[in-house]
Amino acid sequence: MLKILPVIMCGGTGTRVWPESRESLPKQFIPLVGSSSTFQMSVENLADPVFETPIVISNRDYRFLAAEQLQLIGRSAQIILEPVRRDSGPAVAVAAELAARMSPDTIVAVLAADHVVQDRAGFVALCKEAAVAAAAGFIVTLGIKPREAATGYGYIKTGKPIFADGSVLKVEGFVEKPDAATAKRYVDENYLWNSGNFFFRADVMQAELQHYEPRMIEAAAEAVDKAQRDLDFTVLDLGAFAQATQKSIDYAVMEHTDKAAVIPADIGWSDVGTWSAVWELSERNEIGNSIRGRGVVMNANNVHIRSEELLTTVVGVDNIIVVTTQDAVLVLDKDRANEVKQLVDQLKCENRREVFEHKRSYRPWGYYQSVDEGARYQVKRIVVKPGERLSLQKHFHRAEHWIVVKGIAEVTRNNELHLVHENESIYLPIGSTHRMANPGKIDLELIEVQTGSYLGEDDIIRIEDVYNRG
Repeated sequence: MLKILPVIMCGGTGTRVWPESRESLPKQFIPLVGSSSTFQMSVENLADPVFETPIVISNRDYRFLAAEQLQLIGRSAQIILEPVRRDSGPAVAVAAELAARMSPDTIVAVLAADHVVQDRAGFVALCKEAAVAAAAGFIVTLGIKPREAATGYGYIKTGKPIFADGSVLKVEGFVEKPDAATAKRYVDENYLWNSGNFFFRADVMQAELQHYEPRMIEAAAEAVDKAQRDLDFTVLDLGAFAQATQKSIDYAVMEHTDKAAVIPADIGWSDVGTWSAVWELSERNEIGNSIRGRGVVMNANNVHIRSEELLTTVVGVDNIIVVTTQDAVLVLDKDRANEVKQLVDQLKCENRREVFEHKRSYRPWGYYQSVDEGARYQVKRIVVKPGERLSLQKHFHRAEHWIVVKGIAEVTRNNELHLVHENESIYLPIGSTHRMANPGKIDLELIEVQTGSYLGEDDIIRIEDVYNRG
């Protein structure tokens, strides 16, 4: 049996499903559909023996998120970290390099972390078919049979069958996202959606990269040569990787190669790229309404509400999506879901914090959540997981007061060690060296009150950190 080395691309930001997806917590790590994140679903799809232990390619910002979500589902992976973002081409070049060092004929499957496949058995069967074609020297993608004339996907023009059974077709061309009229024509002419999943033999992809993008493959090889271990992660060399051409694998190779092949797929695939796609994948009642969390709909059809904390209501307005988070509300015409990306671009130009961070910010030790803030104060709720500890640090502009509400805190303040129990507190003056740890078996929860002239997160000097953060 041919074995497949799966490589999961896990570095995107998912701007079209803002405000739940933000740069600090992008959509692949969010349970947009069901109780698992799409990243976890992607890993669970690889439970068949045909798959080797996966490689996950992400970046430093998401390394602990990826590791924790793997741990939660009891799965393991080799996590490779990109020091800078260079689009999918260099990531695929790194995947090919890593696979070729195992064996040049290793079959690689490059898969996205933010897609959903409803027919898992069908997906595995197609992967096995694709592996056979890849072993014969083709670069194979799964082409999704269109459900509609969508303008949000690239399309694939198919050619003649490669094998006698007709299951694998030559690719006649990749075409960019079309307008509505062109999309309808593509569907009428049996074009397929480009899923962005690719299967190839390591040496075949390397040869194509060498031919079309030699700088990219050479930079990837050097970045792997000079990679360093950081805790349980492998970090590609910054100087080398930054020299790779910033280009998608579609532009770099797939639009030029004569080895491109496609397998038509009908496996309930979605890239969950918009709120409309989330609505389509969600459970709906007989009039098309879907509610996740605290929502009420009256006299309206085809409404999707998402609100985990605040009661959100819709009356008499059809075909809308309302997403309520702690610090932002999105009201969206369901048919204009693609425009969220333009909205996020505008918010970035206005330097809106809500584009980048949630009120709850996750860290490898747990999370903190903003409760209230003013000109010279800020209140946070902090949760530290059992056995974890924050960095040894100090601040130049703020003092902190910690009140424990659950568990026990082991607090280092200058050269003193204090145990702070429930309903007790400790004061940390400006400039004091301090650290908090949770020595217990349950979550440590506390309220932090900051006071001072500057309360930004960049007012922190880390003296020692078990997570190797700067």
